[in-house]
Amino acid sequence: MILNLLAFTVIFTIFGIIIFNQVQATLFSKTDEEILNFKEMLEENLLSSDRIPPLNEGPREPVASNPERNNPNPRIILLHWNDEGNIINEVQIGTLLYENYFEDFTLDAENLDSFTNITFDESYTFRYLLYEDENPDDEIAYTQLLVNIDPEQTIIDNFGRLLIICSLIFIMLSITASYFLSKKMVKPIIQSWDRQAEFVENASHELRTPLSIIQNKLELLLTEPQAKIMNKFENIALSLSETRRLSKLTSDLLTLARADSADVQLVKQSIEVDSFVQKTATPYKEIAESQEKHLWLDLNTQANMEADESRIHQLLVILLDNALKYTEEKDSIGVKTYMEDQKVVIEVSDTGVGISDESISHIFDRFYREDKARSRETGGMGLGLSIAQWIVESHSGIISAASNNQQGTTFKVKLPK
Repeated sequence: MILNLLAFTVIFTIFGIIIFNQVQATLFSKTDEEILNFKEMLEENLLSSDRIPPLNEGPREPVASNPERNNPNPRIILLHWNDEGNIINEVQIGTLLYENYFEDFTLDAENLDSFTNITFDESYTFRYLLYEDENPDDEIAYTQLLVNIDPEQTIIDNFGRLLIICSLIFIMLSITASYFLSKKMVKPIIQSWDRQAEFVENASHELRTPLSIIQNKLELLLTEPQAKIMNKFENIALSLSETRRLSKLTSDLLTLARADSADVQLVKQSIEVDSFVQKTATPYKEIAESQEKHLWLDLNTQANMEADESRIHQLLVILLDNALKYTEEKDSIGVKTYMEDQKVVIEVSDTGVGISDESISHIFDRFYREDKARSRETGGMGLGLSIAQWIVESHSGIISAASNNQQGTTFKVKLPK
């Protein structure tokens, strides 16, 4: 938030400085042009020295050699300085003006040939140009042209104050914007961190359970080293079962880890959808019959799709295995294929226990299990549907689930043709 605030502040400050300088330069450009025109007129008049009266004979009437040049600008005050730094044209300036403002005015030759601002009595602001006199025949050493810029200075001061107020307002708004933007940017990081922490905790728990069982059974076997395998069959079988479950868990974790790091490369090839689904589902028909369940197929795509055959096979196995786990005797499991919006749709439905409305939005979360006790009995670890979601998304597809507690669950997969 502080970094965002600093960034906004720097941007507004730079923007304000640029705008202020541009406005100031624009306002003074006309004044500078008037001073330069007056200077050129004086230089042209100096070429006709016989038409210029002495300095002590009152105001001179400048004659422009260029007929198109306008008369002298009445805003401009002309000062002539000698080598000693004294004004020598008091008569031209006027007694009142000279005594009030220029009597104590000193020559500053450091700002030669550059436009400079100066303030008299902290009230009146002038802009002037000081340059050396090029006529060696007179006593004038420097010529100074002054223009009152009070209107311009008032505009600049008001604009500067307005710019500062607006900048402060926008900086205050940027504080609010920085807070909400920072909160929005940090939100996915926090979510990712929480998911990682939850993932590590769940993975540790899932790994600890089979390891504890295997360790206990092996320690029990060591207490009777002379016993026969036949007498310890149950302990050995349980250890092997937990070993297989541990192996599957580590394999699933490795798959998800590679998926997160984008380390898995898909090998896509043309797949005839209906024949592929039928071939994959055939072994599950026998499993369903052995459990007194009915598995039916309704294949209607008659289309091919570009996909990784091994991953699509894994997807179907996960969905069919999930359907078998959560159905009872006499329930039915259906696999249906059809085309929708020029995409291949694969539906796996069942008439099992279904999923509650509260859990339907979490079933693709890693390690999520609605019925943990039943999942433990069936060997489920809550990773299968996460892997299924990754497979579908890696193929630029969409997977969704719909459930009715009375009519089972339907998983719908849409893949590009």
